[in-house]
Amino acid sequence: MSIKVILSPYANRWTARRRWPEAEKALQEAGVDFNLAISEHAGEPEALATRAVQDGFDTIIVAGGDGTIGEVLNGVACSGSAESNFPATLGILPMGSANDLAFALGIPLDLSAAARVIAAGKSRLVDASQCNDRFFINNSGIALEPYVTTKQEKIRWIRGIARYLVAAVWAIMEKPEWQGSVEWEAGEYEGPLSLVSVGNGRRTGGFFLTPHADPFDGQLTLAYGYRATRRSILAVFPRLLKEGAGSYLELPGMYEVNCRRVKIHLEPPSPVHTDGVLFRKWAADFDYKIHPAAVPVLMPAHE
Repeated sequence: MSIKVILSPYANRWTARRRWPEAEKALQEAGVDFNLAISEHAGEPEALATRAVQDGFDTIIVAGGDGTIGEVLNGVACSGSAESNFPATLGILPMGSANDLAFALGIPLDLSAAARVIAAGKSRLVDASQCNDRFFINNSGIALEPYVTTKQEKIRWIRGIARYLVAAVWAIMEKPEWQGSVEWEAGEYEGPLSLVSVGNGRRTGGFFLTPHADPFDGQLTLAYGYRATRRSILAVFPRLLKEGAGSYLELPGMYEVNCRRVKIHLEPPSPVHTDGVLFRKWAADFDYKIHPAAVPVLMPAHE
């Protein structure tokens, strides 16, 4: 393997910068030989990944969080390879706030253990998803979920999942609503919407928005629904921590389906995120599709 490590020092509110010496030691002790590139601002990991593939690196290790992984995924896709949309193998040193993709793939959060997974060199093909012209590997959301993200970006004094909870309450008090049409192969919905989440992984931001998603099944998992009052929306949030029985999807008006493609129109326009990064503040039309078994990812050996 020729390995490029892309470090996002600002991941988890700059915690990744402080933890880099620990991650570097873990890689060295695992016997991983690598070349390092450090991102200086949000969005730069995408360009660094494109350049790494063009420079001949066949493996890119993301030292950061889910947003950085998403940026690197898009950078790899933009590298101009004629053979594949995703011509490099991805590895993960989980250094973000929630590390949702690492959770979905069974990659250990301990950096020494994660480095040993990288050193073992065992990869598995993971589904990639796409919203309009943007690829993602874990989750995308429109309506309330990214509306919460717009609030979270304004909160500087709280870290981790607590920041998301404060932002969520702030957003719910404003009670944004949308009218929408949702169409997939086997069905459709038209009417009011509060939440729309499209998952490849089960969890996003530490919450189980698409708790039955499987990154290896060749399908998108679409969760959508409407809650009419602030109180009923607030009732959803404790259940987002439940993956099985008691999930928010058991509440009236909330639904989850599997599909390969879904088209959504919202009025008024909504923010949209992929892998936790807002890539468009306001949009009305969304075209989601799946790319089965598309991205090689270094992960623990599959039994």
